[in-house]
Amino acid sequence: MKFPLLLLAAISLGLAGCSPVFSDLQSARTVGQGRVELTPHYTSASVSDGESSEGIQRHVGLQAAIGITPRFDIRLRYENVWLNDTGFGDGISLLAIGPKVSLLENHIALSVPIGRALGEGTLESWQIHPTLILTLPAVPDKLDVTLAPKYLVSLCSDCENYIAVNMGLAISSNLRKWAIRPEFGLLYNPGEPGHFAQLSIGVSKSLGQ
Repeated sequence: MKFPLLLLAAISLGLAGCSPVFSDLQSARTVGQGRVELTPHYTSASVSDGESSEGIQRHVGLQAAIGITPRFDIRLRYENVWLNDTGFGDGISLLAIGPKVSLLENHIALSVPIGRALGEGTLESWQIHPTLILTLPAVPDKLDVTLAPKYLVSLCSDCENYIAVNMGLAISSNLRKWAIRPEFGLLYNPGEPGHFAQLSIGVSKSLGQ
């Protein structure tokens, strides 16, 4: 087996509820007061030792953003994660909720989701992911380019913290109504060799006036 230490770490993270689920699939835009945005998505994750990589897990999920004020959202997220040698439904589920605040309209936002794995033996699997979201509206209302660095804080004594960065696009004919969201990201354990990578695709649909 290639790079067994990293692969073993990835498997143990998944079983413990500390799986490196770190995709964002959003921009610095908030959805608007009284509006809701739904984003179903799919992710493929891999682990690398710097020379070669191996796919380890896949995710499907759904995010919901609820506009509380013009510059403040509450975001909810559900994710099902399974290892590549198992099937959908054989893995773990994750649930997260947190605020998103616009610091500079359509350009800079702060998101702070907190969540945990669901199921027996996951009581200590809480994580918090403070994320700075930086967006360049490359084509007004049609194309956003987003960079999102984050710090993954594990709220358990046996888990480690991580740093990650995602780069994503939002492509649409009208970003206030819908968007296709491809995204790529890297996650690192500081001081350790290798990294995790994720490749995601999501589709957002906005509801409301």
